[in-house]
Order: sequence, then C-alpha cells, then structure tokens
Amino acid sequence: MKITVINGTEKHGVTYRLKEIFLTPFKDKAEITEFYLPRDCPHFCSGCITCFGKDEKLCKAAEYTQKIEKALLEADLLVFTTPAYVFHATGAMKAMLDHFGYRWMPHRPAKEMFGKRAVIISQCLGAGGKSSAKDIKDSLSWWGVSYIKVLSFRLMNDILWDKLPANKRAGMESKLTRAANRLLTIDYSKKASAGLPARFKFYIIRAMQRSLSKTHPDTADYKYWENNGWLGKVRPWN
Repeated sequence: MKITVINGTEKHGVTYRLKEIFLTPFKDKAEITEFYLPRDCPHFCSGCITCFGKDEKLCKAAEYTQKIEKALLEADLLVFTTPAYVFHATGAMKAMLDHFGYRWMPHRPAKEMFGKRAVIISQCLGAGGKSSAKDIKDSLSWWGVSYIKVLSFRLMNDILWDKLPANKRAGMESKLTRAANRLLTIDYSKKASAGLPARFKFYIIRAMQRSLSKTHPDTADYKYWENNGWLGKVRPWN
C-alpha cells in the first residue's frame, strides 16, 4: 500500500501531530511519501497557461509539480493536511493546488484519480476548519476523486498541543485512530467507486468537449479527451 501526504505547512505544530496520529496505524503496513509546503513546491502559479495550452511539463515549477503528481498518481491513499489560516487552507497549499488546474475535469483529468481515496485533516482554533478543508476538497472532487473523508477539529482552548486539555487531545486521537483503522480494512487492489457527482461532472464536460471540437479541434484538452476514448464509450472509472 502506498500513501502520499501533502502537508500544508512545514511547521511541526498541532496539524503535524494530528497527521502523525492518523498515520501511526499505517507505519508498518504502507510506504508513505510526504511533501511539505512550501518547501516542496515553492513557486506560485503565474497564470501563464502553458499547462493548459501546451504541456504541464513546460511549467516553470515542473521540477516540483511533476514529482508531486507522480506520487499522487501512484498512491492508494491521498492525505492532505492544513491548519485554518483566516478561514482557508494555507497559502502554500492553495499555491500548489493552483498548479494542478490543468487536472480539473474540464481540462485533462488523470483517469487514476477517479478510483482514488483521500483524507483531509484540518484544524482551527474556533472556526474555519471546514472551510479550509473545502479548499482542498474542491480540487480533489474536480480531479475526479469521489471518496473524500474530512477530519476537521476545533481546538477551542489553545493553539499549542501541549497546552490542550488531556481529554481534548484524547478525543482527537481516538477519532483519527478509528478513521485510520477503518481505512486499513479496505482492499486497495480495488478502485474506489466513482460517485454520482463525479460522473455527472464528467458527462457535462464530455458534452462540452464534443461541442468545442467543432470550433476548436486542436486544443490540448480536446485531443486528450479524444485520445483517452472518453468522447466514445470509454470511461475513466472502468
């Protein structure tokens, strides 16, 4: 089993502790690859649209993004973590996700993503945990991922792990461990099912691509869909 973890911060604070608790049951059962942002993807997307119009490998940040994408595509389980920064995911996380706009369904989604499972771990002091998780969930769902579990926590008492009440820490640890143990029971040789929202988006975009082909048959996106057979009877979840 392979797990790829995208950490929205390099700080070893509460989010890091939550992630480590979640991963503990997997430590001797999985190959875990981790990326820490912004260290492992330090460049903002400049909006040059090279990835959309030509090739993602021509992106100025390709030396970073291609390593991350390779790990994401090879993984059985994707884990994304972020604290809430002003009700949203960290800027570093948002910057990384921006680089993968070309993998959104209207463009060139990777067929592997339709069978992936993902977990998002977020935390906040009082509010913003769910909205920060949504920043990540939006990208995952538009990549084609249907199985997305959100584990969001409100600290309420303090932002330092050691200053949180023991019962608060124990409650979070219990929730994370239960979730991890349930995920360990899954047979990862079988892909996750593509849910109705993913299939609905796919068919809407498919119709759009077929329509655009009449006026823009040379776009990279149309050629990608055509080459994958998705404009015919082939589906990415099969």
